[in-house]
Amino acid sequence: MKNVLETTFAAAARAAVPPAAAMSSSGRSERDTRARVARLILEHGPITASALGRRIGLTPAAVRRHLDALRAEGLIEIRRARPQAQRGRGRPAKLFVITDAGRNAFVHAYDDLATSALGFLAEVAGEEAVVEFARRQIADLERRYLPVVRAAQPQQRVRVLAEALSADGYAASAGKSPHSGGPLAGQQLCQHHCPVAHVAAEFPQLCEAETEAFARLLGTPVQRLATIAHGDGVCTTHVTAQALCSANATGPDRRAEPTAAGGRHEQDDSDEQDDSDEQDTTNEPIDEESGGTSR
Repeated sequence: MKNVLETTFAAAARAAVPPAAAMSSSGRSERDTRARVARLILEHGPITASALGRRIGLTPAAVRRHLDALRAEGLIEIRRARPQAQRGRGRPAKLFVITDAGRNAFVHAYDDLATSALGFLAEVAGEEAVVEFARRQIADLERRYLPVVRAAQPQQRVRVLAEALSADGYAASAGKSPHSGGPLAGQQLCQHHCPVAHVAAEFPQLCEAETEAFARLLGTPVQRLATIAHGDGVCTTHVTAQALCSANATGPDRRAEPTAAGGRHEQDDSDEQDDSDEQDTTNEPIDEESGGTSR
């Protein structure tokens, strides 16, 4: 299965790159070149126009054309270099950096690629392959969180898990469940940000694998009540109270426990009652004329 996953995502990645035959005669299309300029600014910014030209092999005029277009779209902005030493007169060099809008554009592009790759994986390897991929993705998070969560007291584990998730960008919080008693007693884990929400909207296996990991980490049943991927404002997970979970495991009434024969104690009591009824019947006086019992 590992080879299937690697081959599938490699194929999807190659499919996302325009073939050479589809490019312009100069070697790459205007759009592709502009995307390369934006990526360089994302990865190496703040960076000067001359440095961009050297990296990508463009003339100063060509670089300026792409930079102007990216600025017009709000994807990059200019910052002035801080003068480290007086090197003569002149204005400080222009440095180009990516904006929040530009960064988000890359995030959505990666979301689209991930969605296409998972769709391709489901097509060539089946839904089970998507489930395995989701579980493998969450396994690293679970390995990192396990020592920290298990080191905490049981009643503090939801809070500790929320702190660990927040450190990874999920903006998580923990609190008491609005239900004070009954089967919904416990705590709630809320995630106010989901890095894979757009992908999970089409592949809920990602959310399901995460929920399974939470249950293992916390050592108690959990239930996902809402997800950002499905249009809710917050990913909300109900965590069953440890005390309630223990009570359900031991059983509040011994009469409800299964017996070795597969029945229950209350069934045994019923059998005893039947035997008693039969005994009462046999002790009643017999009416010899009617051939039955007298009432």
